[in-house]
Parts: sequence; C-alpha cells; structure tokens
Amino acid sequence: MTIATRLKHHLDAQGLPFDTIPHPYAATAAECAEAAHVPGDHLAKSVLIHMEEGPLLAVLPSNHQVDLTALQSMMNRRLGLAPESEMHDLFDDCALGAAPPVGEAYDLPTVIDNSLTGLDKIWFEAGDHKTLVEMRGKDFDTLMKDVTHGAFCCMH
Repeated sequence: MTIATRLKHHLDAQGLPFDTIPHPYAATAAECAEAAHVPGDHLAKSVLIHMEEGPLLAVLPSNHQVDLTALQSMMNRRLGLAPESEMHDLFDDCALGAAPPVGEAYDLPTVIDNSLTGLDKIWFEAGDHKTLVEMRGKDFDTLMKDVTHGAFCCMH
C-alpha cells in the first residue's frame, strides 16, 4: 500500500485527515471503483488536458468523461487531451494512469467538476493501481477550495 510522496507531503501539510485503502490491482478508474467497492460517482479521476500555456488537470467522477466543448467554453480557450506520456513526466512519483487528482501537489492548475463537491465521502488514486485515498467530502472540498470549479463532464 503506497501513497505518492508528493501527494502525502501535500496532504500532511494541509493537515486534512485521510485513510489509504488497499484494493486489487485495477488499470482503469472504472475497474478501480469496482475493485475497491466504491461508487463511481464518488471516485475522483484525473484527466490531463493540454492548453497552449501548459497542462491543466481536470478532476471528475470515474464514471464520467470530459466534455471538451463545455470545458473549452468554461476556460475560454482551445483544449485537447494530453498524451499519457506527458502525465508520466508530470506525475513522476506515480504509476502511469494512477495520478491523484490533487494538482496543487504537482504545481498543476486544476479544474474540478461540480459533481464532486459536497459529497459525504470521496476516494481517489494514491499514485499506484492498488491504493485509494479515502477522505470525508468536506475535507476534500477544503483541499480543492482554491481550484476552478465548473460543469464539464458527461456520462460515459
């Protein structure tokens, strides 16, 4: 059970309580929610978005996908999905595809979908494919209070 070093430092610095939950290996966010027995709409996943100024981390429920048109109009700029290799460079202490949705720990501008605000509990990747971070929703809301909030996702 491992948590990415930069993520752990950031969470500890914020002083917010969290638990780590082990689960069977899962490659995708949807498989992860199933393996860990958590609701997909309470599992936050990270999608790296490419902007001209650099990368942007989009955070949304694992059972949704980014609506690029909605996100472009919200951010008022052209966007595209970044290649997975770029994710690996930015999240160098994480397994590929297991990046936590806490962009602040990685000096990344972050945008979060409104549907992840005000939940009772929330889970997200800890940096590998076998561990989730579990937090109370109000603590996650505190963690994400300084990022941009909006509506930019749709069901798969």
